[in-house]
Amino acid sequence: MRKLKESLKPGAPADLAGVHDLRHDPFRRGSRASARRRPARTASEFGRGGWFATRFGVGALSAGLCAAACSGDAAGPEPDPAPTSPPFAGTIFIDPDIITPTDPTTLLELSYVGQESRTMFDRRVDDWVTVSAYLFDASFSDGLTIEVQVNPEFGTSAAGQTAAELYAAAIGRLPTALRRDVRTVWIHQGVQPFGGGNDNILIHTGQADLYVADGILEETLVHEAAHTSLDASHATAPGWLAAQAADPTFISTYARDHPTREDVAESFLPYLAVRYRADRISASLRATIEAAIPNRIAYFDGLALEMDPID
Repeated sequence: MRKLKESLKPGAPADLAGVHDLRHDPFRRGSRASARRRPARTASEFGRGGWFATRFGVGALSAGLCAAACSGDAAGPEPDPAPTSPPFAGTIFIDPDIITPTDPTTLLELSYVGQESRTMFDRRVDDWVTVSAYLFDASFSDGLTIEVQVNPEFGTSAAGQTAAELYAAAIGRLPTALRRDVRTVWIHQGVQPFGGGNDNILIHTGQADLYVADGILEETLVHEAAHTSLDASHATAPGWLAAQAADPTFISTYARDHPTREDVAESFLPYLAVRYRADRISASLRATIEAAIPNRIAYFDGLALEMDPID
């Protein structure tokens, strides 16, 4: 049974950027800057002329390209220039079908261990809390294990297990490389942002319900698990910084505004989409990603990451 790491206990140097904070991001569901709930989006709405295009101007860009292509110029349209601005605000919204609930999971077993004291971060109080958590050991087919710690506010171990099974199965759909350093999962109620880092993924179930409605629960977990398993080794690595400098732009304004903290996590989901889910995304989305971050894509390629069960 895993114990909470000493570095996470109250009083230790608490880098709460490690418990990833998206509350200031106006495009994140449930953020304080976006209080009004948006309706669930279909896959088509993330396409060229849908909601995402309307919000971020992709439709206007497409219309401009069409006008150039149809102008009668005998030489034909000029090749698209390399982008100079991030194409997205945040990448968890780019397509809801990159990983879906019907995809295979590596979760093999979830067993109830009992109740024991655990210290977890709870965004509702913006602080660490110590509770007698319901504990579950999750085992995965690639040999990884995670202790899932559920706030006793769920009332019974059975209710805690229902929540633990749901999110452990979703986490099991992420590639091994993203689960490699995930030792614990914290589950609370409430509509608060998820978090990644500190060998952990933080989940608030009210927020999770909104992600499920938008079809992006797994996509959000990719982002958070990238914080947990990739940031420490790559966010300031010379090769990554060289890729940043060589690429024409960042993949999102969120990554641009927080290049050390967010660029790896924001870039990994688009990388996964173009390399392993190209059949699920539009050609235009793939082209946009490849034009924006070609060197970051090459960097991820060079890591030879373990991608089971994605690949």
